[in-house]
Amino acid sequence: MKTLWGAMCCAVALAGCGMAPTTAPDGSVGFPNRDSASMKDGTFVDVDNVRLVEPGLTKNQVYALLQAPHFNEGVFGVHVWNYILNFRTQPDGKVLSCQYQVQYDDGGKVKATYWKEPDCASYVNGTHAAAVAPAPVAHKRITLDASVLFAFDKSALEDLRAEGRARLDEIAKSLVADDAGMGAIEITGYTDRLGSQAYNQNLSTARAQTIRTYLIDRGVPAGKVHAAGRGSASPVSAGCGAGRSPEVIRCLAPDRRVTIETTPG
Repeated sequence: MKTLWGAMCCAVALAGCGMAPTTAPDGSVGFPNRDSASMKDGTFVDVDNVRLVEPGLTKNQVYALLQAPHFNEGVFGVHVWNYILNFRTQPDGKVLSCQYQVQYDDGGKVKATYWKEPDCASYVNGTHAAAVAPAPVAHKRITLDASVLFAFDKSALEDLRAEGRARLDEIAKSLVADDAGMGAIEITGYTDRLGSQAYNQNLSTARAQTIRTYLIDRGVPAGKVHAAGRGSASPVSAGCGAGRSPEVIRCLAPDRRVTIETTPG
């Protein structure tokens, strides 16, 4: 991995056009003009690699899956990488060319991902009209960083961040498309260990219920969606130490999450 990372540092240097995410005039996620890409034709990539890009991955891990970004973005202090990804759809063999954006938090880990073209999100999620005959829906788990979804210490529908709404919109479309072969959809909220047990339980439950409401409002069948909070149970962080210093709070970030699990129908 050190060799790959060194190669990328040489390839994209330290400065570029993608230091921070931008917003389009309509409030949606902004994407750079294709003409400014270093690889205007993009690259062909394994769709399974793209599906592995999720919140919490490091830049090293994203590079291993997708290689260097295509718009001369830098490495250090950069919060966004943009790609042009090509997929050879089946059975017609046509090429689907897509603009894809990976956004990073201040710690250099994936915060959210976005597609410029809705057809690309559908294809990667397995719902593209030109895809091979649909396979039975498998058990899936999507883990979302709570800070992407909500403002600090918030849980109401109006507290949902724009980037969180965009990610939930993508998930809702996928769930609606897979409805025929899908069973239960379990939404579970988690917090870190800071705060009282009762407070964390209430916060995690409220956030899970808000996500449930949001998905139902976008067409996901209410009877299939269940929400629950587990407070600070099942932590995934390690070695964070005691107290509640800024370093400890950052270390505990992976514990603050919401998961969406689906089961076959």
